[in-house]
Amino acid sequence: MTADKVKRWEDAGLTAEEYKMIEDTLGREPNDLELALFSVMWSEHCGYKYSRALLKKLPTTGSQVLQGPGENAGIIDVQDGQAIVMKVESHNHPSAVEPYAGAATGVGGILRDIFTMGARPVAGLNSLRFGPLTDPHQRELLAGVVAGMADYGSVFGLPMIGGEVYYDDCYTDNCLVNAMAVGFLDKGDPIARGIASGVGNLVMAAGTPTGRDGIEGAAFASGELTEEAAERKAAIPKGYPEMGKRLMEACLETIRADILVGIQDMGAAGLTSSACEMAARGRHGIELDLSLVPVGEAEMTPYEIMLSETQERMLFVVKAGQEAAVQAIFDKWNVPLAAIGRVTDDGFLRLKHGEEVLAEVPAEALADAPVYHPASQRPDYLDETESFDLSSIAEPDDHNKALLRLLGSPNIASKEWVFGQFDHQIGDSTLAAPGLTGAGVIGIKGSDKAVAFSVDCNSRFCYLDPRSGAAAAVAEAARNLVCTGAKPLAVTDGLNFGNPEKPEVYWQFSQAIDGITEACKTLNTPVIGGNVSFYNESKGKAIYPTPVIGVAGLIENRADVCTQGFKQAGDVIVMLGENKGELGGSEYLKMIHNVVAGRPPELDLDLEKRIQDLCLAAIRAGIISSAHDCSEGGLAAALAECCIIGGLGAKAALERQGLTPAQLLYGESHSRIIMSLAPQHLDRLEQLAAEFDAPMTVIGEVQEGRLQIRTDVPAGKGFEDVLVDLPVEELAAAWRGAISCQMEG
Repeated sequence: MTADKVKRWEDAGLTAEEYKMIEDTLGREPNDLELALFSVMWSEHCGYKYSRALLKKLPTTGSQVLQGPGENAGIIDVQDGQAIVMKVESHNHPSAVEPYAGAATGVGGILRDIFTMGARPVAGLNSLRFGPLTDPHQRELLAGVVAGMADYGSVFGLPMIGGEVYYDDCYTDNCLVNAMAVGFLDKGDPIARGIASGVGNLVMAAGTPTGRDGIEGAAFASGELTEEAAERKAAIPKGYPEMGKRLMEACLETIRADILVGIQDMGAAGLTSSACEMAARGRHGIELDLSLVPVGEAEMTPYEIMLSETQERMLFVVKAGQEAAVQAIFDKWNVPLAAIGRVTDDGFLRLKHGEEVLAEVPAEALADAPVYHPASQRPDYLDETESFDLSSIAEPDDHNKALLRLLGSPNIASKEWVFGQFDHQIGDSTLAAPGLTGAGVIGIKGSDKAVAFSVDCNSRFCYLDPRSGAAAAVAEAARNLVCTGAKPLAVTDGLNFGNPEKPEVYWQFSQAIDGITEACKTLNTPVIGGNVSFYNESKGKAIYPTPVIGVAGLIENRADVCTQGFKQAGDVIVMLGENKGELGGSEYLKMIHNVVAGRPPELDLDLEKRIQDLCLAAIRAGIISSAHDCSEGGLAAALAECCIIGGLGAKAALERQGLTPAQLLYGESHSRIIMSLAPQHLDRLEQLAAEFDAPMTVIGEVQEGRLQIRTDVPAGKGFEDVLVDLPVEELAAAWRGAISCQMEG
């Protein structure tokens, strides 16, 4: 191979083998434009060449699934002719470089995925990861990301109803910004798909004129975040939410008029990906005349036009004879529209300028990147973390102080500083304000039903055991839904990992896929779509494996919506599940002792399912006042949050069962839910627990003013009887003020 040829494929981010595959496919050398098309479409960001083989393991079917992976977003049936559309998408590298624009366009992109399916977006959630807020740069990143998401959502008219934010050293040089959006399809609404068919049908482009912003964005997202890459701000497009909203209205009206063959968002790789993917799905070809593409800048080259990632653009194929009707709708909404090509029967993506042919490649070859199975190796660090002697950790002298420190951890503390900047009431359908529940809840208009959505991942658990940690993310997201009264239905995922070409990272990814698969099968929550984001590392150091799990669930009667806070003094407090005192990977170890080690809590998926079924049955029976998942910070933090949110206290007496006070209070065993209920309903709850063969324990009662936790060990027998005794006001001050205090420096 000549030096010039080597430079060509290296500059394109391809391997020698991939370049040879392209030559074999074309029967000749690709020209520069054709090579650029393959470069972006065979990048990991577009082609999923390191993840596709393993993604096939995920369960993707079920009676509730109307559309699984392969389209812009997945669709779940919620009966009565209604459906939920949802997806998670990452915008990590762009947000690390330009936090405001990166996060805003992340929201815009995921919204287009929703309305491209024919659904009206009704809610947004987010999953964010940053380094410690003691670092001024991390505070700037958080502020920029939150502002970008909030501003785009507000202008677009999207309520932001929930999410999660975590902070850890591993995200200092590579933040994670995952956006989740959900939409509704109502009775009679058609489902739109990204397909091109019908020889001679017009191909039209709508939305913002194509500019030079975002060129090579897919390549930017398919490599490590080096200092050189971080300077490529030209790869970060800007968002135009006003145009995005008008584009949505025009697209939805056009879809519902049944005058389109197919529609596709111009996302990563812009016009290139939308055109070749639509052609490949329809087993047709598309011919584009680039001289007809509306551009926003002078003298744009074919390369720039095809690889631009200018936001708020859509590509669609119009049914024959309906061109004037489409034009009228887009004129009504003041959205630019232009015919730029036609559908062919030869399977090629053909690019022309007038009569001059600039590029001609098989659409399926572009859309079908090579699939790789990299080497896999268990990381060496696990030998050290798993062998760490947790008994060497000293017991706190004062558990009042320890609990207050935990509540002040940004990973446990109130996220009000974040969600307070979002408008969760736009659309007048939000049934629970963020913070009152562990999931966002939206009412279905014209129905007694509601839907709940949660997004979760404990990445520290995934670092210590990717398989168990990923399964636990599914379980926790579903558990948060169940605590609101929703039956979990399906999953959308955002899989954030380091460089898959490194054996240790690929092992983490493979293990996480296995964990998600096991949990989704047991909980009957098939994966209907999502996103893989690799190369999340900088200076050779990867982030913790972070498989973010979004789950949607159905509440049959919105009157059943259950919140976290205690409601009435005198109510009985019950714990579903078992205290096992598992401190490995806990927030307590990290916050109090600065240790990340041990094995994370064991997850019994069968027990998890029984606990969730019991909780849901009890809420639907109308006997539960409050329900709260027990996770970061353990039982003590969960009880404190129930007190703070409800404005009431609690007194709890816990059985030691051989556990140390720290294990008892801060252990993060899975499959636990804290519930409160009126005393007269306790017998009915015990009956349900027996029916579901699920463990439950009465641990105390709601009271005024203070949180008091004691054990069954008499005073003077090794530990004090009373472990925690604090006013709720003091708990609330530590919990509510932590993040705002750090953000103020």
